Amino acid sequence: MKAAERALGPTGAFGLVTPSSWQGRLLLLWIHLAACCLSLVYVARYYGYTGAAAFVQAQLPTATLLVLLLAAVAILLARARFSFGYFVGFYLYTLVAGYTWLGVFSKFPYDRALPLASAIASIVAFLVPVLFITRPVKQHVVLSDDATKKLRLAILTIAATTIVAGAFYNFRLAGISAIYDFRNALDFPAPLRYAIGITSNALLPFAFASFIMSGERVKAAIALLLLLAFYPITLTKLTLFAPFWLLFLAVVARELEPRAAIVLSLLLPISLGLLLIIPYSLGAIPYEFFIKYFSAVNFRMIAFPSIALDVYNDFFSTHQVTHFCQILVIKTFLGCSYDDPLSVLMSKNYELGNLNASLFATEGIASVGPLAAPVAAAACGLIISLGNRASAGLPPRFIMLSGGLLSQVLLNVPLATTLLSNGALLIFVLWYVTPRPRLTATAQGSRPVEASQCHRHGAACITF
Repeated sequence: MKAAERALGPTGAFGLVTPSSWQGRLLLLWIHLAACCLSLVYVARYYGYTGAAAFVQAQLPTATLLVLLLAAVAILLARARFSFGYFVGFYLYTLVAGYTWLGVFSKFPYDRALPLASAIASIVAFLVPVLFITRPVKQHVVLSDDATKKLRLAILTIAATTIVAGAFYNFRLAGISAIYDFRNALDFPAPLRYAIGITSNALLPFAFASFIMSGERVKAAIALLLLLAFYPITLTKLTLFAPFWLLFLAVVARELEPRAAIVLSLLLPISLGLLLIIPYSLGAIPYEFFIKYFSAVNFRMIAFPSIALDVYNDFFSTHQVTHFCQILVIKTFLGCSYDDPLSVLMSKNYELGNLNASLFATEGIASVGPLAAPVAAAACGLIISLGNRASAGLPPRFIMLSGGLLSQVLLNVPLATTLLSNGALLIFVLWYVTPRPRLTATAQGSRPVEASQCHRHGAACITF
């Protein structure tokens, strides 16, 4: 890849995907922003969220102005170096971009001026720490190579054990359209619920990334099969599509510069959904074929997290904010004015099912309201930046694969829940203790460094 970049020059064949040109990355980000807006037009048409006629009304200039502001914000992403925060920041940038476009045309009656301004201020406040706090922390504890290998196998064992335990409570081979008929009846014990979330969203992606980096393809395939086995237990779309998503990330991360790979990881699926509109409109493919893809990607993966922000803004424009009491520890000791979790609360007031939402909706709008939401977003950004510091020095491809599901989770789940129930804090710890020399050498195609080198720089070497 690096040789190709030198041969093509500073901006590559198309001036888009090489790391040496921030202008090329900015252009790619703008193309992504335009694709998102176009996709949302068709989301409104096929799902009636705003009504197709809304996009030709007087609000269009306002929506365009807000998108131009976000196009300016993209400069931060174009100039930043790769990090875990870049991965998360870009995905949440896409979420906010969707809300600023859809929010202008929202069917809800709340005054949208402050929430829209708050959303743009919040993404800026979030991006600054997650993009630019990347200084590594000194590794005082490092796994030996032998311990790392044993850890990978232990993760596979933990995953298999968790799957067997979960199957005692639920195991149902249901189609995607039928999962909502059964999912609300699921009731796992709290320890098992935590084990399922942490294993499927953090541990197995970490093991998969480690196996890919070490060239152990059979074990990497086993990790993906175990991940898929969580679907009949949890009946969630994320566990069904997770193996295919990680394979997709593995391909784009291998072929492209890391920041371009992150942008294209969303731009390519969105663009495919848009391209399918053409043969569907011409009658070349049936509606069922087209809508299955468009619904899963353009609507559910991209648009729905933005719609959730619109819903939360509407609800909390007329209801008291939570002051973070939706977090179990705070609710236990201080109480809460709401008995139900936020997702259930939204379900009772809107016909959209249990509506979990991102940190902008929960730690932001729901907890402190739109005026203080940028402050909450900045605080969340500081927490995510811990992942930057813990993973600094690891190969970008390894970070992308091991954090690939967490980036998806953060689109739909509060940060507090992601840290604990979905294993983000644990993966920060695993990144911190992962030995850099061997992974870096493997990524560069050179001879692996011996395990004894984990003693360098005064770090304690863990062996077991």
